[in-house]
Amino acid sequence: MPDRLSAVDASFIYLEDQATPMHVGGVAVFRRPRGGFDYNELVRIIEQRLDLIPRYRQRVVSVPGHLARPVWVDDADFDLTYHVRRSALPRPGNDDQLHDLVARLMSRPLDPTRPLWETYLVEGLAKGRFAIVTKTHLALVDGIGTIDIGQLILDTSPQVGHNSDGAWIPQRSPTSTRLLIDALTDAVQSPREMVENARAAAGDLFSSTLVQRIADTAGGLVTAIGTASTAPSGPLNVRISPQRRFAVARTSLEDFRAIRNEHNCTVNDAVLTTLAGALRTWLLSRGQSVTSSTTLRALVPLAVREDESDETVPGMLGNTVTAKLVDLPVGEPNAVVRLHHVSHAMRIHNDSATKVAAGALRRMSGFAPPTLHSLGARAAGSFSRKIFNVVITNVPGPQEPLYAGNAKMMEMFPVVPLVRNQALAIGVTSYDGGVYFGLNGDRGAMSDVDNLARMVEESLEELLSTVRV
Repeated sequence: MPDRLSAVDASFIYLEDQATPMHVGGVAVFRRPRGGFDYNELVRIIEQRLDLIPRYRQRVVSVPGHLARPVWVDDADFDLTYHVRRSALPRPGNDDQLHDLVARLMSRPLDPTRPLWETYLVEGLAKGRFAIVTKTHLALVDGIGTIDIGQLILDTSPQVGHNSDGAWIPQRSPTSTRLLIDALTDAVQSPREMVENARAAAGDLFSSTLVQRIADTAGGLVTAIGTASTAPSGPLNVRISPQRRFAVARTSLEDFRAIRNEHNCTVNDAVLTTLAGALRTWLLSRGQSVTSSTTLRALVPLAVREDESDETVPGMLGNTVTAKLVDLPVGEPNAVVRLHHVSHAMRIHNDSATKVAAGALRRMSGFAPPTLHSLGARAAGSFSRKIFNVVITNVPGPQEPLYAGNAKMMEMFPVVPLVRNQALAIGVTSYDGGVYFGLNGDRGAMSDVDNLARMVEESLEELLSTVRV
């Protein structure tokens, strides 16, 4: 019997529409090695590792009549060169041109008739650089059996770390008759599930009991918050278009550590406070009414280390993920008071969050944050859109260089997808001494996302000014 999508995985297929493609992305910028790095090298790296993750050669097939959840089947026509693509900026390409290209790539839904991922080699960047842009559907990445394609590419040393065991032979796809028989067999065992799946596939996802089943069967990935109040209204919760804008901010991990040491908080508290300050400035720049009690509610999925890990070093993650709702005090004008509010809110949540085992992450070499950002985006998609204003995924990464082949990665920016009526999503990753912010916004509602990215850097400077030298 084919492998059927879980309730959570299927929900991301059903949630997807033209304005909200359900894929998570990443933008990794590399220094070109002396021996060069070309499209054939990227294809070779991915081809040698695909047998580690069989799902990347499988596509989603719906059951006739939507009598059961879709199934994963091997793509007999799998073509690696369709999924691994190349693009080029007019030389010498600058960062603004790269970000515009990323926005356009992320606006395009993945082809539902093929395996749900794409990777782009972007050439032509100035200063001897190139970029790798990845797109992976949320239904594909569960963090246990399947990781994000961005994690698959990278190594801790300048070499390819895995060799394929041999040629891949796809299994025969099931016929429509077989899919129906299997679905009816499942329906006999769980008749309610057949009705719920048909309603969800018809667009009635949020009015059916499948929503609660998603929360219940998410493997502990999310904290189901049924009693949360409606989030404050504002410019971040509007009808969105299919088009996106993308901007980045670059900061130093040492700056956040200095704030942590000065104010007895966590690095994550300092990151969230920095974003709260930037969002405050952004709201004021738009002429929005901001009072001392104004808040924006963030859904913050967090990777959590094991108890024995060294919390001063945001290195390889442990095996738990939590999701929290945090009211960011954007109405507070004092940066230190904002930090105290955020630290207090995070401490309250720490004892109540639900955790999920993800031991497979520790067994995989490479860069775990792309997978954790995917899990964070899955968490956001499993919540009601009415209870938060913005998604913020913050994943600590390794503090040593990583490589694609012989090319050293210089920086990495997450691209977290938008959900319906959510105009902004922010991904944060630390890597090799830097902290990198990726801001994904709706093209119409967030025309000034570049300004917000600059305000992130300015907000950190404001908070850093409170540190005694």
